[in-house]
Amino acid sequence: MNDEQRRIIIRRISSYGQEDGNSQDRVPVSPINRWVAIAIMIPVLALMAVLGVFFFTIFVALFSIIAVVFGVRIWWLRRKFRHAMQREEESVQSRQSSQGAEYPDSVIVEDAEIIEETTVTREGGKSGSNNKNRQS
Repeated sequence: MNDEQRRIIIRRISSYGQEDGNSQDRVPVSPINRWVAIAIMIPVLALMAVLGVFFFTIFVALFSIIAVVFGVRIWWLRRKFRHAMQREEESVQSRQSSQGAEYPDSVIVEDAEIIEETTVTREGGKSGSNNKNRQS
């Protein structure tokens, strides 16, 4: 092969994608081949559409099942928490009513630290170590 033939081949390869649609190098497609291609593509596209709907339905079903399970779990935890809170309120009320009979003006303070123990009487005076310190 001489250099002139190589240039022609290279020129054709490099200009292949740049030519217009009216290129004379292209082989014309017969109408029968077009109809055969369309006839083959219609069932393929229909099958792909059916498979797409099938897989989308499976995805939506799984998502719905997961959402329902998650919702039931949250409902169950909230229900359990509400029952625990009601039992706690009932136990606090029963403690208050049982202590209320002994000390009618008492208030329950939870999580408190006793620093000094004094007794308060209804007249407003204190008895205990503070009264002794004040009198002397």
